[in-house]
Amino acid sequence: MISFYNVTKQYPGGQSALHEVSFDIRRGELAFLTGPSGAGKSTLLRLIFREEVPTAGQIVVHGRNVGSIPRRKIPFLRRTIGVVFQDFRLIPRKTVFENVSYLPRILGLERQRQRKLAYETLRRVGLAHRMNSFPLELSGGEQQRVAIARALINEPEILLADEPTGNLDAGLATDIFRLFREIHLRGTTLLIATHDADRIRDTPHQRLLRLEGGRLVDDQRDATSEGVAP
Repeated sequence: MISFYNVTKQYPGGQSALHEVSFDIRRGELAFLTGPSGAGKSTLLRLIFREEVPTAGQIVVHGRNVGSIPRRKIPFLRRTIGVVFQDFRLIPRKTVFENVSYLPRILGLERQRQRKLAYETLRRVGLAHRMNSFPLELSGGEQQRVAIARALINEPEILLADEPTGNLDAGLATDIFRLFREIHLRGTTLLIATHDADRIRDTPHQRLLRLEGGRLVDDQRDATSEGVAP
């Protein structure tokens, strides 16, 4: 599903964000990516959905070398990948419906179909009743649920989350990770970057990757996990 082969990412000036990182995530796994701030977690996620390209090595997603995908085909890749950010990235002047239905709208779906998809997806995260609200009228936990709904509306095969509870208190963080667990049980492959050891310990998962200084220093797979494709 996702494979890294000796991936290195350097920025201008010689700063190295990742150094010869190799791993693979199987279809249906729930994997955690952990490590201290500045370890390279966010860079790794951005490489997967082609917001950045590696300096060296290969990244394969859905059997395709992400680094060699023509620019015109990048949107097709991203339609199969949902992304959730720490800072929500909701548009304040747009309603919850307008934020969540962004992708169906740019795909040209009729408004009635957009609304149906948005309602069904928001219902999954418990917020169908807030479709006409604006982001600033919601709590932090509700805003993150809207962001998750936006990432899920196209039924992506892969969901990436970058410190999704970094701005939430412990109670809300627990709720969000419970939601991730439900999403995973529906068959979605999840890769969640977090430094929250409590959430990792309390959430059943098949994989734990740890970065330090841009290097993969630990890679643990639960060999007893069931329901995960090889």
